[in-house]
Amino acid sequence: MIKIADVAFVRFSAPDLDAMEHFAEAFGLAISERTDQTLYCRGTDPEPYIHVTQLGEPGFSGIAFDAVSAEDLKAASQLEGASKVEPLEGPGGGQRVRFSDPDGFPVEVVHGRAPLPGLEVRRGSPINTGSNPVRFGTLQRVEAGPAQIKRLGHCVLRVSNYRASADWYQSRFGFLVSDSVYVGDPKNELTAFMRCDRGDTYVDHHSLLCIGLGEAAFDHAAFEVEDFDAVMLGNDHLSKAGYDHHTGIGRHILGSQVYDYWKDPWGHVVEHFTDGDLLNASAKTGSCEPGVAVGTQWGSFAP
Repeated sequence: MIKIADVAFVRFSAPDLDAMEHFAEAFGLAISERTDQTLYCRGTDPEPYIHVTQLGEPGFSGIAFDAVSAEDLKAASQLEGASKVEPLEGPGGGQRVRFSDPDGFPVEVVHGRAPLPGLEVRRGSPINTGSNPVRFGTLQRVEAGPAQIKRLGHCVLRVSNYRASADWYQSRFGFLVSDSVYVGDPKNELTAFMRCDRGDTYVDHHSLLCIGLGEAAFDHAAFEVEDFDAVMLGNDHLSKAGYDHHTGIGRHILGSQVYDYWKDPWGHVVEHFTDGDLLNASAKTGSCEPGVAVGTQWGSFAP
């Protein structure tokens, strides 16, 4: 087993890189590099890319995770089913080890990508709450435009055998379970919200879900934005641009994120989120039925 620092990027393929670039920019990603065959998109954080599109038939092409260290990357190459350590193409260079998970989804563990300078984040003035006004004499004005993605937060996969997939990811990459979801009997798990094990360091409530429902398929990838205004601005901008809304806006129960889901031109679901829960390794595991997992504290959610 090795330790994963975070989810690194997701890969897709699409037959029209111009159309994907237009959507990516409307969604709030920035273009870090484009070749004849590949589009690399970043957020405002220093990672050189978090969303990759290869020219080809539309589809999901895999997920990558950041190894904590070069030693962990080397150790990953010794795990069952692993490739050798090899160069990683794309902005920032680095190295990777490749796997295929139990459903054949491509999985990469990467390390050593050179960061880019962070991009300036548009921020509003401080927020007044009813019990704690903090903005005096300053008007609240937010600039219209895309939501401005910061980073990739998590990825959700539908898998053919939940237990096999969960065991595969946990045994190799050390994921911890934040909340498990069961049907009827707590032993009959349907999915688990899994987070990275960084010891005392606080991390996202979940970086990966494997949902055991039906055929294996990509479900969605979630990207963090600055705040609630950014979620709302993104919704307004994408709506005016004519893109396909999936569901939201609302606030999840598990993970607590304020969310808004959209579809790219080929139907891949991508999410804006903000204000998610942060946990460290000492947090206890929760357990609930599906109604809680897909439920909301407020707002709409798709069946």
